Amino acid sequence: MNEEISILLQPVFGEKVEVQFSSQTGGGCINQTSVLQLTNGERVFLKFNSHPPHADFFAVEGKGLKLLAQAEKGPRIPKPLALQDSAKPSFLILEYVEEASPGHDFPACFARSLAELHRITDNSFGLDHDNYIGSTPQKNAQETNGIHFFRDQRLRTQQELARKSGKLPLATDKNLSKLCDRIENYLDISEEKPALIHGDLWSGNYFPDRDQVPCIFDPAVYFGLREADLAMTELFGRLPQNFYDAYREAFPLNPGYKERKDLYNLYHLLNHLNLFGGSYLSSVEQVIRRYIG
Repeated sequence: MNEEISILLQPVFGEKVEVQFSSQTGGGCINQTSVLQLTNGERVFLKFNSHPPHADFFAVEGKGLKLLAQAEKGPRIPKPLALQDSAKPSFLILEYVEEASPGHDFPACFARSLAELHRITDNSFGLDHDNYIGSTPQKNAQETNGIHFFRDQRLRTQQELARKSGKLPLATDKNLSKLCDRIENYLDISEEKPALIHGDLWSGNYFPDRDQVPCIFDPAVYFGLREADLAMTELFGRLPQNFYDAYREAFPLNPGYKERKDLYNLYHLLNHLNLFGGSYLSSVEQVIRRYIG
């Protein structure tokens, strides 16, 4: 694989480079990751998979990163440098960004940069191509109604996957259908335009660089309801309150976000149910009960 990497990186740096040594990093549940030290003194970040879940898995990720980089004052986005998805192993090589510990001002800085990202808009909710949330296909069929998009391309798509795999008990399935039928009662998106969002903004997908600039990565990008990104930051741990205060100051929300956030996160809980099994079922049922009793 090192020889393939060397060939792909030569046009990036304008000279022949080789991998001097590599250091494995934590990675995730899907891919393996390493930091590569090159013979020209540069470092790059490698994501690779001997058996990727989808043929275009890394190609779509690179496309998502380039979309997120549109915001001039938005978060820092690692640049995709090289891709191999036509052979195994498949891999994506990214600009290496060194992680630092968050300083006191990082949450507010992150909030303001995220608000700038969310100001990028489009005529429709969705995207001109499908992508992935984790390893699950994420449908992005474009829709002018944001509530209908969230209902049909997010909740109902995950519901169908769980139904087919037998992970959704009949009673829960019926209650989820009731919730989808009534969803316009719970989401206030008046004056909300389609916002370019990260799509999977849990705590493992952002950090400050050495200059405390917020960096985001591993996207499941689309034009959606921007509150979905904020809600995801609260699903598995929560940023300090000054993050949420600074975001509202930069880009005010409609009243009632606290009552809506669990509904956005139902999408991710259903996805975790589909990916990891029944340990997430009680969380799914708890959110459904909150809205339909």
